[in-house]
Amino acid sequence: MSSASIKKIIPCKKEQLVEMVLDIEKYPEFVPWCIEGKIFDKNESVDLITFNGDLKVGKSILNETFSSHVSYYKEKDTIIVTNLDGPLKHLKNEWKFKEVNNSTQLEFFIDFELKNPILNGIMKKSFELGLNKIAKAFEERAIKLYK
Repeated sequence: MSSASIKKIIPCKKEQLVEMVLDIEKYPEFVPWCIEGKIFDKNESVDLITFNGDLKVGKSILNETFSSHVSYYKEKDTIIVTNLDGPLKHLKNEWKFKEVNNSTQLEFFIDFELKNPILNGIMKKSFELGLNKIAKAFEERAIKLYK
């Protein structure tokens, strides 16, 4: 399994960052390697937003679709993503948001394993670099939209 975490200050309000993270249909506009994002079965209550989502990731004909269940716990300011279908054998992804001086401290944790052991080995080697690139994409998107 591969796991990593990032803690970063993003220059926008907490609610703006949460909204950006939950809006996976816009990921192709700014997230590296994301070709398409779709949301299904969205439900919202006073303290919880849930939906199933598909992210198609890759380059041109080399791509995979990851299906996940997303839960946003409003009072805890936490998003938890778990695997439903696709090339992952296991996924636990957690986003935590905390407002700090008109910006947001983002804590991002991911733990995953691909079904294909060869691809899993390749991913382990380049995973940290890819994760940092994605985190930077969210930061740049926040600056573009909210500063």
